[in-house]
Amino acid sequence: MTELAPILAQKSGPARELIAFAVGKQEFCIDVMAVREIRGWTPATVLPHSQPFVRGVINLRGAVLPIMDLAVRLGFPPAEAMGRHVIIVVQVGSQIVGLLVDAVSDILTVSDTEILSPPDVASDMAKRFVSGLLAMDGRMLSILSVESVLPEREDGDPQ
Repeated sequence: MTELAPILAQKSGPARELIAFAVGKQEFCIDVMAVREIRGWTPATVLPHSQPFVRGVINLRGAVLPIMDLAVRLGFPPAEAMGRHVIIVVQVGSQIVGLLVDAVSDILTVSDTEILSPPDVASDMAKRFVSGLLAMDGRMLSILSVESVLPEREDGDPQ
């Protein structure tokens, strides 16, 4: 990240911090302001008749925390959760959810001018989940909209 500092100093626009992580062979990031904590994998208790991307629930300091398999939610094969996997605990409004990912890799500081729009050839679902793209150090990261990734309740509000 030290190589990035001089580049960022030249860019205009407010700085944003993003947490980068891997899901399969893909790299994604989310706004650090949505993240409450990052914790190691804990086996989840399965809930009957839940959506396919819901791994179950865990006890997080006395609170029931639903765990979403982000790979399944994004249309990839399910993660084979092991000790190296990570749960990113995110909060949107009053809803707190754990996102199962393969690994967290970086905390990135970027300006809005560095964020690219998703291409027009992407599907509507992809555009709904991906709010932008970030080309950095020879790799392409998709910026996820946490609000869109969370499932909607039957009343239409995000869970």
